[in-house]
Amino acid sequence: MKNFWKKINKPILAMAPMAGYTNSAFRQICKKYGADVVYSEMASAVALNYGGKKTIELLKFQKSERPYVVQLFGNEAKYFCGAAKVVSEKIKPDGIDINMGCPAKKVFSNGSGAALMNNIAAAREIIKETLKGTKLPVSIKIRSKVGDMTAYKFVKVIKDLPISAIMIHGRSLSQGFAGEIDYNQIRKVKSLYEEEAGEKKELKADKHLSAFNSFFSPSLPIILANGGINAPLDAKIMLEKTGADGIGIARGALAKPWLFSQIRKYLEEGKYEEFNLSEIKKAALRHAKMSYKSGGNHGIVEMRKYLLWYFRGFENAKMVRKELVRVESLEDVERVLRRI
Repeated sequence: MKNFWKKINKPILAMAPMAGYTNSAFRQICKKYGADVVYSEMASAVALNYGGKKTIELLKFQKSERPYVVQLFGNEAKYFCGAAKVVSEKIKPDGIDINMGCPAKKVFSNGSGAALMNNIAAAREIIKETLKGTKLPVSIKIRSKVGDMTAYKFVKVIKDLPISAIMIHGRSLSQGFAGEIDYNQIRKVKSLYEEEAGEKKELKADKHLSAFNSFFSPSLPIILANGGINAPLDAKIMLEKTGADGIGIARGALAKPWLFSQIRKYLEEGKYEEFNLSEIKKAALRHAKMSYKSGGNHGIVEMRKYLLWYFRGFENAKMVRKELVRVESLEDVERVLRRI
């Protein structure tokens, strides 16, 4: 299977995975507004290993979402090979990602997510077992720091494994989703691979080593910088300070999935337009229709949390949000939006 990461023009704008939010409708709306890559929510490797029908159903996607990456989580390597096989054969996404950065207490206390950065042996085995179970490109998502383990130190001891992409959240485990971004850690990881590639390129050029050319053919993983990107300027600063190949946008896209198109325009032209209320209402309705198509009225109930993100900071927002949190049908959504 070809590595789709290498085909995307840089900088890559990815919709980062978020538990409870990155469902099919949200992925579709982000793609509509310019996301290059989208991720699923976290999926249990254990459940998939045993062919969990409910999990498989939740991971289904539309062709318009490609390239689409399924993210796995867990703490035991023995389940990841089987999970990767199920994902590859039954879901058929474009890539598989391993969550090694989730800070949620429930996940961390179980030895999954960010806890894997402090368990190198388990992390390596999980990556190897995932690679064994699929021909799809395998990526990982980590944090800038977990305890005394930094992203740089962690990547240094797993860089011999053929990982296709690494998304690094620039905050530590203790910071969670707030606070300053550690740009330096992301830049150090990027530099680590560039330095190694340079060394191998020099060795490959030596005629006496021509027999080992296939061994000295490094494929640099794509490095994505994540965290605190809520506006086009944030994206520009992140790219400039880290040297990353792209960015991962998470919470910033919840309030405005059109952020992807704004960032692209800003990076290319140095300017962008803010959405006015009319455009926000159109985007919200478009998203609601996608949710309805995916899940009927249940999809609309799921849509409530997104609508609350869309309509923040407006005049009479509190009153409107009280109505939006009670919508049960597409007609309800249309009715409330007309009144805003």
